Amino acid sequence: MLFGELQVALATVAATRSRLAKVDALAGVLTRLAPDEIVPALGVLTAAPRQGRLGVGWRTLTARGGDHAETGSLTVADVDAAFSELAGISGSGSGAVRTAVLADLSQRATADEWDLLVRVMTGELRTGALEGVLLDAVARAADRDGELVRRAAMLSGDLGETAVVALTGSVEELASIGLVVGRGVQPMLASTAASVDEALAVAGLSSVEFKLDGARVQVHRHGDEVRVFTRTLADVTPRVPEIVEAVRGLPVTDVILDGETLSLDDDGAPRAFQDTMARFGAETAREIALRPWFFDLLHVDGRDLVDEPLSERRAELERIAADFLVPSLVTADPDAAEAFSRAALRAGHEGVMVKGVDAPYTAGRRGKSWLKVKPVHTFDLVVVGVEYGSGRRSGWLSNLHLAARDPEGTFGAAGGFVMVGKTFKGLTDELLRWQTAHFSEREIGSVSGGIRVTPDTVVEIAIDGVQRSTRYPGGVALRFARVKGYRPDKPVGEADTIETLRGLLPGAGATDDAGASPMAAGAGPTEG
Repeated sequence: MLFGELQVALATVAATRSRLAKVDALAGVLTRLAPDEIVPALGVLTAAPRQGRLGVGWRTLTARGGDHAETGSLTVADVDAAFSELAGISGSGSGAVRTAVLADLSQRATADEWDLLVRVMTGELRTGALEGVLLDAVARAADRDGELVRRAAMLSGDLGETAVVALTGSVEELASIGLVVGRGVQPMLASTAASVDEALAVAGLSSVEFKLDGARVQVHRHGDEVRVFTRTLADVTPRVPEIVEAVRGLPVTDVILDGETLSLDDDGAPRAFQDTMARFGAETAREIALRPWFFDLLHVDGRDLVDEPLSERRAELERIAADFLVPSLVTADPDAAEAFSRAALRAGHEGVMVKGVDAPYTAGRRGKSWLKVKPVHTFDLVVVGVEYGSGRRSGWLSNLHLAARDPEGTFGAAGGFVMVGKTFKGLTDELLRWQTAHFSEREIGSVSGGIRVTPDTVVEIAIDGVQRSTRYPGGVALRFARVKGYRPDKPVGEADTIETLRGLLPGAGATDDAGASPMAAGAGPTEG
């Protein structure tokens, strides 16, 4: 197949809001793929080449301007071969070899094809061709039941290989795709509820569980062999020997566990999120130890449990891993659930998960069976700088430098501002245009990649919390900051202070009623 056919299909997808039209466009191109083109094509359509990282960046690619082909001749196989060559380049002279490969690819591609290639290689492809749409397109192209295709992709954790079976194999072969111990499974995801009351109204009788501020892990054990995957199904087994040892000690032969890992301080309370992530990213054991906390069980000793209700999965999990269970409360009582939620917050956790006890494990899906309830903090901060964007935001002022007031001068001059983070999240095209014009008129200097601006603009920012930071002078950084909107009605004198943000740091609040974290006390599941 010509690569240009993928480009045309994606252009069609980008030009419509209709899901049906997107599915039709993608299904049409999928039906024309040769069997050995399916996986490479899916890599293009999802901006996730099968080769992984290609070793090229935005500046390198955008520097390749100039001549392109007048008519398309590149095939899907040509592009796949070039990606393989790029991924394999290393050692002395690799820069020159990479430049030569890109030059050849650029010259053989049309201008539109090169634009698509750049967006695929940089992960900047935004066409609305999300995985759910692609799964529907695969089902349409293969004339298979959509739910069967989605289930196979979720349980295999591999959209490309699922598409190969759907498009070239039998219904029976597609239906036979299931859990395999040692092969990562797409994790079940949660929706959001504004309150515990709202979550219980949706889920009914539920397991209300501490929502830990850790890293999601999926742990597989077959005999003595243990593999640990992240939520993106990256294998991190060598980095987490403590988790491997813990799961090897369980009274099972085969198991797939879902949970979180986080590090605890000497009192058993959770450490800051970045401490866990720093340790989680290490190849060898460090002073900070990780501890697994499991909240679900997908398979045990030859028995798949994904279609069983949560109550059954939790019962089996308690039987085999009682010492590693996330603290939970089974209840339909809003008052009891709210009290449990407050206990989770006092213990230093993010909030709670509310999970219907009758629900199966829907791998890879974000439904209403799991609902996360956690405080959403919003703060009025001051913009002190803005960086220019890249990709589709090139030429626009995009990444905001956010600061809190320091009225007492604790971290600088009295009445000044202390930077606490950056964000480009939550910005619509309209806001990008507005802030580019607005801040261009307020330029007072430069920052790396952008401009320093007069600190007279207040913006409302939503965050999931804060973490300790040595990068910023106030010792605090925002977590998952996104723009809610500008506040022209507010003078900078009414912006939030650095001390207000520091009050959210772990350890700044109250302790558990008993004087210790439930984690420290080793609290397990309770019924109520």
